[in-house]
Amino acid sequence: MRFIRTWRRSLVRVVPNKIFSLLGLATRAGRLVSGEFMTEKAVKEGRAQLVLLGADASANTKKNFRNMCEYYRVPYYEYGTKEELGHAMGKEMRASLAVTDGGFAQNLKKHLEETGSETEVAAWQK
Repeated sequence: MRFIRTWRRSLVRVVPNKIFSLLGLATRAGRLVSGEFMTEKAVKEGRAQLVLLGADASANTKKNFRNMCEYYRVPYYEYGTKEELGHAMGKEMRASLAVTDGGFAQNLKKHLEETGSETEVAAWQK
């Protein structure tokens, strides 16, 4: 019983590190765009495979991206803080990110669903 509890605690710590590691790898590979303007542009051009917002982004930013992602049918998640997202990319604070590579997006989506950081999911997204 003690082993299971220890294992669960370590899994909770490893998965977020994995998400931030994947974000850093995608940045170095050039498969990630950041910032509200560039993220919006990637979604509207159809290049974005997944959008990630900081949980501490403003309510207006969250609403705008949620509506845009639903309209363009792009998966949308909230995860981490703006500082954590920026740090994972090796940059300053970033409220929004768009992953432009399908492989990175699928891998991130799998890990995000494991942590339960899924936001409101539209029927088409399931």
